[in-house]
Amino acid sequence: MNHVDETARIGPGTRIGIGSVVESGAEIGADCEIGHHAVIRANARIGDSCQIGDHVVIHAGTQIGSQVRIDEHSSVGKQPMRAPNSAVTRDRTLPPAIVSRRCLIGAGAVIYAGSVLGEKVLVADLATVREEVTVGSFTIVGRGVAIENHCSIGQYCKLETNVYITAYSTLEDRVFVAPGTLTSNDNFMGRTEERFKHFKGVTIRRGGRLGVGSVILPGRTIGRDAVVAAGAVLTRDAEAGQIQAGLPAKPFRPVPVEQLLDNQGWD
Repeated sequence: MNHVDETARIGPGTRIGIGSVVESGAEIGADCEIGHHAVIRANARIGDSCQIGDHVVIHAGTQIGSQVRIDEHSSVGKQPMRAPNSAVTRDRTLPPAIVSRRCLIGAGAVIYAGSVLGEKVLVADLATVREEVTVGSFTIVGRGVAIENHCSIGQYCKLETNVYITAYSTLEDRVFVAPGTLTSNDNFMGRTEERFKHFKGVTIRRGGRLGVGSVILPGRTIGRDAVVAAGAVLTRDAEAGQIQAGLPAKPFRPVPVEQLLDNQGWD
C-alpha cells in the first residue's frame, strides 16, 4: 500500500506505486507515473506527465515541471549539510529546487535545494548539482559530474563523465568540458586564514573548450572560443580563440577557423 495525505492533490490518470508516500500539500499533475517507495515531501509540486522512479525522494517544496523523468534512487531538493570546518557552506535553509519541463535526471543523482535547472537539461546517473547552482536549458551534465555550490552553467553546455566544477565558477553558453577535467578555487590548499579572502572559481567564456584530463587553477579565465588541450595545466588566463597546451599550458596556435563557434550555424 501507499500513503497519500488527504491534503495532497493528485491529477487524473496518475498512478502511485506500492509503498510510496505523498505528504501534506503536495501536488502531482495528471498522467504521472510514481514508482514504488518514492517519497514526495510536503508542498512539492510535480507537473503533468512526469515519470518518477522507485525510491526517489522529492524534498519539501521542490518544483518539478511537466514531462520530467527522474530515475531510481535520486534525490531532488536536498538541503545541504555543513561540516564544522567547511569554508564555503553556511548553516541556513535554502529555497526549494526548481526542475524545469522535460528535464531528464538519471539514477542516483542528487540535486540540492536552491538549484535551478532550465528546460531539457540532462543530469546523468550519479551526478551531483550542489546548492545555489543554475544550469541553463539544453545542457548535459554527464555521469558522475560534480558541480559545486554557487556556480552558473550556461545553455547548451556539455560536461562529460567525471568532470569536477569547483565552487564559485561561471561557464557561459556552449562550453564543452571533456571527461576527467578538474577545476579548483583555493591556491592555499586549505591553509592560512588568508585563503578566505581569495576563493575564486574558474570562468569559461562562451564556446570555451577543455580537453580530457585538463586542470584549471583557481581564478583562471578561459576566453571565448579558447581551447585548453588534453592533459594541460592552465596556470594563466587563456586568450580568446587560442589553443593552450603543455605543463604549464602555453599558447600553441589559433583555433582553426572552421571550429570557431560563429562558424557552426547553431544560433
